[in-house]
Amino acid sequence: MILIADDDSSIRTSLSLLLKKEKYETVDFAEPGGIIDFVRHNAPDVILLDMNFTRETTGEEGLKLLRQIRLFQPTVPVILITGWGSIDLAVAGMKEGAFDFINKPWNSRALLDSISNAIALSKSEKEAADDISISRSQLDKNYRFSDIIGKSPAFAEVLKTVARISPTNAPVLITGESGTGKGVIAETIHNNSPRCKGPFVKVNLSEISQSIFETEMFGHKKDAFTNAHIERTGHFALADGGTIFIDEIGDFDPASQVKLLRVLQEQTFEMPGDSNPQKIDVRVICATNRDLPKMIEQGLFREVLFYRINQIHIHLSPLRERGNDIVLLAQSFANQFTTANNLPLVSFSDDAVQFLMTQPFHGNVSELKKLVERTVFMSDKEKITAEDFRTPATVKKTQTQGQALQAGTHEDIEQQTILEALNTYRGNMSKVAKSLGLSRGALYRKLGKYGIECEH
Repeated sequence: MILIADDDSSIRTSLSLLLKKEKYETVDFAEPGGIIDFVRHNAPDVILLDMNFTRETTGEEGLKLLRQIRLFQPTVPVILITGWGSIDLAVAGMKEGAFDFINKPWNSRALLDSISNAIALSKSEKEAADDISISRSQLDKNYRFSDIIGKSPAFAEVLKTVARISPTNAPVLITGESGTGKGVIAETIHNNSPRCKGPFVKVNLSEISQSIFETEMFGHKKDAFTNAHIERTGHFALADGGTIFIDEIGDFDPASQVKLLRVLQEQTFEMPGDSNPQKIDVRVICATNRDLPKMIEQGLFREVLFYRINQIHIHLSPLRERGNDIVLLAQSFANQFTTANNLPLVSFSDDAVQFLMTQPFHGNVSELKKLVERTVFMSDKEKITAEDFRTPATVKKTQTQGQALQAGTHEDIEQQTILEALNTYRGNMSKVAKSLGLSRGALYRKLGKYGIECEH
């Protein structure tokens, strides 16, 4: 059952007709008192809540009513009905625990998708609460997790979340340090979703400047601008029917953020050179290693976009906090490398395991993989020892350096990691970029960000 709360009878009627067409049962109220009386004794599947019930447009009534609803029904998802003129109000509602917000006049497909997501996630959360002891082996039987390495408690929780949210279309934000495997988790969500037969399109925003954002994301018609000699299909159109993975969302300039927000809200976009809006059906997964709440405080990231992409949040712990996962991953990388290169399988001695377990791995999984592959290739041995790992590029930092990095911010660590890579590869930018898991363009932008000068 869906509860519709709005003082406008025409809106209640329109929503009721739309939802009944989709086989939903509805109940509607025009007054806050009736809403509260109902939720005291009943738990609808979803509540559609208007933010104003009088001629006042401050939305304070809606926020007060939202707080009251959540007192009686804290687990029932509430979707706010608002307008573009009251986006700040919608954000305030999200902070109070609303599930989503829909703008007036609403896009029916977007509204129905939001309701469907809310019901699916609410159901999955209840199921997760009933079965908190599910094991990794049970997950592997029911989901496509065979290529995912890791059994640590923190990583097990990530996989449980992936299993729970994959069947929905809800937007996902994946956070974590560089190299923690955010792209792998995004693709795993796609592969375990009903969209798995559709495209999985990856976009790295750190490689797309503001000037080409629209062309890259939305495409363009022929002759839309100078040198547009052919029509181009953008990433969103390519992802239609599947999933678009937007990496490095924290590197997104504020002007382009508005354009992306419109697409996420309306599920349509306009291709440069074509004034006809194109409908799309995509699931959006974003990732970043940046502190988005801090960027919001600094005015660098739009708060409303943050709530739009952050309907589900998955945080990936750094490799150094994942215990024995380091050894499991190292052996997996070694097996893959030796098989691909027709080399004998290798194993690790006890001191090699100890060496790996004590490394900071600020480049996380990407750094571990490169270390293992390089060591296996260079050692030409079937049992790798700690000494084999100890090259100028892999020797553990001194205690003083390690303490400094541990105490530093993510940006301090990132800057130090780049400097070490530059030193290791003697300024060879291709090798530096590859070792850090970056494109050359992204590397140059980070060099500029930190004021690092070098010959290239």
